[in-house]
Amino acid sequence: MTKTAIVAGGGIAGTVAALALHRAGFTPHIYEAGDGDETGAFVTVAANGLNALRDLDLDPAQLLAAGFATPRMQLRGGKGQFLAELPLGDTTTTIRRADLYQGLRDLVRAADIPITYGKRLVSAVPDGAGVRVGFEDGLEVRGELLIGADGLNSRTRKALDPAAPAPRYLGLLNAGGFTDGPVKDAPEFSRGGKPMQLPEAGVMQMAFGRQAFFGWATAPDGSVWWFANPARREPVERGEFTATSWRAYLLDVFADDPFPARELIGATSTALGPWNTWDVPRLPVWHDDRIVLVGDAAHAVSPSSGQGASMAIEDAVVLGRCLGAEQIPAALSAYERIRRPRVERVVAYGKRSGSTKTAGPIGAKVRDALTPLIMRMLYRRGNPQAWILDHRV
Repeated sequence: MTKTAIVAGGGIAGTVAALALHRAGFTPHIYEAGDGDETGAFVTVAANGLNALRDLDLDPAQLLAAGFATPRMQLRGGKGQFLAELPLGDTTTTIRRADLYQGLRDLVRAADIPITYGKRLVSAVPDGAGVRVGFEDGLEVRGELLIGADGLNSRTRKALDPAAPAPRYLGLLNAGGFTDGPVKDAPEFSRGGKPMQLPEAGVMQMAFGRQAFFGWATAPDGSVWWFANPARREPVERGEFTATSWRAYLLDVFADDPFPARELIGATSTALGPWNTWDVPRLPVWHDDRIVLVGDAAHAVSPSSGQGASMAIEDAVVLGRCLGAEQIPAALSAYERIRRPRVERVVAYGKRSGSTKTAGPIGAKVRDALTPLIMRMLYRRGNPQAWILDHRV
């Protein structure tokens, strides 16, 4: 007997959930609010996320072929000084968000799973042994299961629990970009007439600036992918910046920093953003008998964790496995029981990591002085991130 599933959201969580449900014997249909034209900078899929993809018999090397491995991170202080090097996992991969979405949607189409664009959920109500879902344009559909994969501002979350807590602003803005080409020999990529040293490919550089955090990595083609996290007490409002004023703002924020933020932004035609940085620390309700949340809809994590994509993938794989083994209500309870402790720990980890980016002048001095010592102590017994990176679902 066919078991129908409605998936609200066609991002990472929604597409992987659809693939996992298809494998579990469901007939999923993805309804995506957008038009399929993805924007944004890049994401990192960590080693644990790649492990989860393999559990679906997917080939991460093929799916992420447009990205590049970033197995190490080097952390630098406010004066540009080296603080620590952290292993990220040999297979951890950085990829443009649009390329990852395209790859996942190609897999969905290859599995004959339909995706309908321009469908924004407005209601979800029980309907016998199923759920009836309404969309903004008046369309109504019915399924035995609704997967809420509609992100940070999930409407499925509100339909499931009108009292659900709102996302928490973390005091950081987010920006990103890609230099227009290789910068090693570009005349603007120099300081005092001397070319600036670029890190080797595969090393993600991160630095604590005076007013903002900055990260950058050299891609195999010589271009540099970068992101910035300016500290800001209040969230940015829509329309507050133009493309020109946002770029100028970023250049000013990094004016006095010794690492190559200004040079990289200067070598980039379009600085993406700004986006506010949020998380969802803890939701009381993840599911009822026919509706369940996955990915950012259930537990948005700070980008500082480097785990947003991987947590979404893990969610989807575990949910599919549970639904393949039990009836829907019992499977949803099992999914929450397995996933909640891990993701709440990762959310807390991301919040702690992000808080170091907003330290004041005194806090920054203490942070830069203590970081090497703390890292040596933590790594004395192995990689302290092993609980995240080595996880298998």
